[in-house]
Amino acid sequence: MPLTVVVGISGGIAAYKSAYLVSALKKRGYDVHVLMTQNALKFVGAVTFETLTGNAVLTDTFERKEEYDVKHVSLAKKADMLIIAPATADILAKAAAGIADDMLTTTLLAAACPVVFAPAMNEAMFADTATQHNISMLKKRGYYVMDTGEGLLACGDVGSGRMKEPDEIIDYAHDVFKSLHDMAGIRVLVSAGPTREMIDPIRFLSNRSTGKMGYSIAQAAINRGADVTIVSGPTALEVPPKARMVHVVSAAEMASQMIAFSQQADIIVMAAAVADYTPRTVSSQKIKKGADMTLELVRTEDILSELGANKKDNQLLMGFAAETQDYEVNAKEKMNKKNLDIIALNDVSRIGEGFESDSNNITLFLKDGTSQDLGSDSKTALSRRIMDVLFAQYQKSR
Repeated sequence: MPLTVVVGISGGIAAYKSAYLVSALKKRGYDVHVLMTQNALKFVGAVTFETLTGNAVLTDTFERKEEYDVKHVSLAKKADMLIIAPATADILAKAAAGIADDMLTTTLLAAACPVVFAPAMNEAMFADTATQHNISMLKKRGYYVMDTGEGLLACGDVGSGRMKEPDEIIDYAHDVFKSLHDMAGIRVLVSAGPTREMIDPIRFLSNRSTGKMGYSIAQAAINRGADVTIVSGPTALEVPPKARMVHVVSAAEMASQMIAFSQQADIIVMAAAVADYTPRTVSSQKIKKGADMTLELVRTEDILSELGANKKDNQLLMGFAAETQDYEVNAKEKMNKKNLDIIALNDVSRIGEGFESDSNNITLFLKDGTSQDLGSDSKTALSRRIMDVLFAQYQKSR
């Protein structure tokens, strides 16, 4: 799946260089999208960039397409990186202040990916206290602002303020991306959510899992550049952008898909709450009310044991132990019995944590006998810490 780079073009004479930038990004295999301000359109036409990218150039926040889509939000989610080139004094000021009054600035504000600014303006404008303050603010907030080049400016002055050359911008952006995406090329397989074991066409056995922990782990891996596949039971969650999504319902379906995808995975995280039992028989018709009913259950396939038994060299396998008593003993026993490299223990008896919550508590036990208490925190924060440990252990195994 090609990485998506969104190039934002603001109204400066250096906009003509952005055509080469976009063309060079496209030739390197990126999926390139272009956003232009109304002032940028006065320097270079949108058709130029549509021809170079094969994608429509977006300029109007309220532009209507055939399908309903909030474009500045959907494109912000899709983007792996934003490059603003040229970044005028105006766009730097708006970004620093959080102003969102056009397609480019609204997309910028909605984006969670790395953002690179390539400033371009008159020397005096660049040196002005306000501009330097805005650049300082952007850097403090985690944006990446390039230096400017020196030479003859469009106004005839000589000095700093020239936009860096397109190849320099691409090299800079590549270095930023590489530093943040240290898991690029690593294939991560995550199971998430509950399973449903049907009793009749409208009734089923299930559990309280919402899938939030598994989806958060998947997103943490995606954010670091990993190639992520999610095998998920039924949830109400939005599919993480950039994930390969496989929807299942029953434990048997999850077992089939997890075992199949495990053959190519480098890291496997079994975060799903899989039913241990399923009805021996399923009624083809709705069961009517009547006398008391006995439901005969049989064991489902133990997916984690199957994955552990067939684990390949250099493949990292992690499971979860949701416990209400004898926490450490049960977690370590499960890790050893199922041939896991790491197990995440969470105490699901705590109020407001675990199932049906945005928070969790995690202690990791590793096969080498060490452990790490990640504490109680949001599932998003815990997932980032889990991914730190997983990646460190994966590197050790190589």
